[in-house]
Amino acid sequence: MVLMLQLVPQMKILLACRPVDFRKGIDSLAALCRQELESDPFTGAIYIFRNRRGTALKILAFDGWGYWLCLRRLSQGRLRWWPQAADTPLRQIEAQELYVLLYNGRPERADFAPVWRKLSADQAARALSSTASW
Repeated sequence: MVLMLQLVPQMKILLACRPVDFRKGIDSLAALCRQELESDPFTGAIYIFRNRRGTALKILAFDGWGYWLCLRRLSQGRLRWWPQAADTPLRQIEAQELYVLLYNGRPERADFAPVWRKLSADQAARALSSTASW
């Protein structure tokens, strides 16, 4: 049985601004979330960590049954973008920004459509009528 984590726009995704020691495993990263980042890893949020050299990412997530720990190591170079820890140890990003980051892109340079767009009554009616013909 293969299970996958799905990134959806409503998901809370938090980047740890300061690098962490990548010898840390699930328990150590969960403790870091609670103690240093003052955040509860059991809430279903996804936590993203980077190593000191900027060559790898670790993703920690709790899905209700247990933890997932994923590692993304770049085959060449270093991460091109990471937020600076100015006044907060965590920075929230959107799911589409995480996709860009995982491919070593720069989320602040990506041009995304708004996550939510209010539709007029005419637009909503057209959208409904086009799906009703299926």
